[in-house]
Amino acid sequence: MDSFMQLYTFAKAYFGLDRQDDEGASMVEYGLLVALIAIVVVAALLVLGPAIANLFNDAANELD
Repeated sequence: MDSFMQLYTFAKAYFGLDRQDDEGASMVEYGLLVALIAIVVVAALLVLGPAIANLFNDAANELD
């Protein structure tokens, strides 16, 4: 068991797995959130776009 811990400690140090820098991970999370919000907005516009266009066209026709 002791040799396993030595190997584990060596691997952590060699591959840099014991770093405490999480800034890159949070940037990835923010990027994923922005992408998800963009997908939701595009989907909402695709679904509601024609209805909104008809609403504005009806309002414009009433003004003529």
